[in-house]
Amino acid sequence: MSYFIDRRANAKNKSAVNRQRFLDRYRTHIKRSVEEAVNRRSITDMERGEKVSIPTRDISEPVFQHGPGGKRSIVSPGNKEFVEGDRLRRPSGGGGGGGAGEGGASNQGEGMDEFAFSLTREEFLDFVFDGLELPHLERKQLLDLEEVRPVRAGISRDGVPARINIVRSMREAQARRIAMRAPIRRALREARAALEAEERKDSVLRNPSRIAELKAEIERLEKRLEAVPFIDTYDLRYNNLINQPQPSNKAVMFCVMDVSGSMTQSHKDIAKRFFLLLYLFLERNYEKVELVFVRHHTAAKEVDEEEFFYSRETGGTIVSSALSLVDEIVTDRYPPSQWNLYVAQASDGDNWDDDSTTCRELLLKSLMPRLQYFTYVEITPHAHQALWEEYETVAAEFPSRFAMRQIVEGGDIYPVFRELFRRRAEA
Repeated sequence: MSYFIDRRANAKNKSAVNRQRFLDRYRTHIKRSVEEAVNRRSITDMERGEKVSIPTRDISEPVFQHGPGGKRSIVSPGNKEFVEGDRLRRPSGGGGGGGAGEGGASNQGEGMDEFAFSLTREEFLDFVFDGLELPHLERKQLLDLEEVRPVRAGISRDGVPARINIVRSMREAQARRIAMRAPIRRALREARAALEAEERKDSVLRNPSRIAELKAEIERLEKRLEAVPFIDTYDLRYNNLINQPQPSNKAVMFCVMDVSGSMTQSHKDIAKRFFLLLYLFLERNYEKVELVFVRHHTAAKEVDEEEFFYSRETGGTIVSSALSLVDEIVTDRYPPSQWNLYVAQASDGDNWDDDSTTCRELLLKSLMPRLQYFTYVEITPHAHQALWEEYETVAAEFPSRFAMRQIVEGGDIYPVFRELFRRRAEA
């Protein structure tokens, strides 16, 4: 019997499989703790991990232990108090004595043990974005492909030793040996048959020179058989790999925010947190995603991320200026045949009196037929205004591509975000 001993050094993440099993088993508890952490911390602080606690009663396993009755003999190391024959008082409460369970050092109420562990940044974001996706992501025309992946493309005669195909190489070697040895074996059989026929003749008819010639021929043929190599460089075959372009879905997200005087600083902070959470989501799920930031008051302007989040504006509100600018950018730079188009808009609902109707017409006739998804969040605790009513008409026309929700305070951001971007199967 052979014994194989694995003496390889332990990998750095040798417990990764067990940890993943643990996370899957207690996913409900961990997800609840993650949601509480998201509501508790700032969205700008989303890129670090989280310490999670689970009550020990939820992770306890069934165990066998001695009951309160019966007789048993034990050995207590370090005993300085009792001798053989002493009677020990039975512990109160039964069940094998008290553990480190409930009932801590507090003099008020009962304590409870908790199992605490830390989630890494990747694990934390996995739970944050669990069940979310960009709706209606479609495969567009593929241009400017940069990503390639090596794929198997048959067998080649040339290659490096690391890619040698042993089975095909042995098959080729066997075929070559059969082909090279067949005529030699045929000639050898004929020579042996001729030698046997010559030796069966009587001494008068037997030809000694012919016998010697046949024996020399047989010896030569046997040496030729032995000289055929078991495997030759001609037999080697290699796995052929080619670089295959990988199609990647290209998406662009337009972040539209109202920065007029009606938007207070608290409104802007909530909008910033919503877009930051959206940015983390996009960055995590899609490799090729472009962000376009459009801010507006009475006029719209495409800005960079720094100006979008931190510069201040005053004045009135004309929402159609931002939607018109988005429409122009789509026409000039992002043809719908090549890009998945998404728009996320944040506002307090305030708009110029007659402009809401313009926004509705612009969405129905120009933008929505080209967009995959449009999300609108209204940051206000008050009743909805004309813009919300016009957007309801758009939502009725495009129920699967247009979503709108109201946000009152910062704690509503994460639930609203999950509702806007939940998976279509769940929706």
